[in-house]
Amino acid sequence: MPTSDQPTAIVTGPTGQDGSYAVERLLDRGDAVVAVHRPGSDSDRGVLGAAAGRVQWSTVDMGDDAAVARLVNERRPERVYHFGAPSFVPASWENPVATADAVALVVARWLDAIRRYSPETRFFNASSAVVYGSRCEGRCDEGTRLDPDTPYGAAKAHAHVLVASYRERYDLFACNGILFNHESPRRAPAFVTRKITQAAARIRHGLAERVELGNLDTQRDWGFAGDTVDAALRMLEHTTAGDYVIATGQTHSVREVVERAFARAGLDWAEHVDVDPALVRSGEAPVLVGNAGKAERELGWRPRVSFEALIDAMVDADLERAAVEAAERGNGS
Repeated sequence: MPTSDQPTAIVTGPTGQDGSYAVERLLDRGDAVVAVHRPGSDSDRGVLGAAAGRVQWSTVDMGDDAAVARLVNERRPERVYHFGAPSFVPASWENPVATADAVALVVARWLDAIRRYSPETRFFNASSAVVYGSRCEGRCDEGTRLDPDTPYGAAKAHAHVLVASYRERYDLFACNGILFNHESPRRAPAFVTRKITQAAARIRHGLAERVELGNLDTQRDWGFAGDTVDAALRMLEHTTAGDYVIATGQTHSVREVVERAFARAGLDWAEHVDVDPALVRSGEAPVLVGNAGKAERELGWRPRVSFEALIDAMVDADLERAAVEAAERGNGS
């Protein structure tokens, strides 16, 4: 149980990439962490390792207004870090209504519960570069017009505007972190970076032979998820609330990810990678890059992990996983 002088932080999506890093950082600095997960979604606690036993787990249906309000009223947390939302853009076209609820209305529930029951609570919302849509040119910053062009982007933009509106109308300490692409060894395999690093590792260990990808020339601003979480923590420790682009300011192509990953695995990527036109997403921005100058000036934040070190770490982790799988298959398991 937390001590009377121990700050309480609520983290949604605690077993996801960002949420798990946030849980670890908050525990390290001495916070009492309440990990909020959806009913039936507690099977991935292993990503937290020993940290899973140091948090207070709370099962909350974030689609239930009363459940969210009850948690905020009971806990009166100093901080809420909201990372718990779907993040795979293509899937939002399959069920745009559910996407709107899970991404936008959930944020409305948190904000209104904080307004009513714990107005001193500081709230972080994981916004996204997708709020700028595919027509953003140059480096996007906090003044770039929101112009989403997917159901997921529209839902993120809705949540983004709600945070700014509640901050203005009710003087809540609420922040949007406008997060550009950020990856880690904990990234789900559905995302292209992890799809690539996992494929390289599996091919290296004889578990696969080839991988199919879409447009290799697409360029993204890829950073490390741990650096992104550091920015989120800094936002809620700052003297004033605001919105911040979190990005590296550099772009790399999918081809560069492939080249780095396969070289790290000791393979020639050209012998194992196929380009499938069916995997090329129509309307996708060819280049997306952010300007994190405000975060550097006001928060003292800057990315620490380079693109090369990030891809190497992801490949190394996947090589370890693939080695275990190969050994198990070899043993007939």
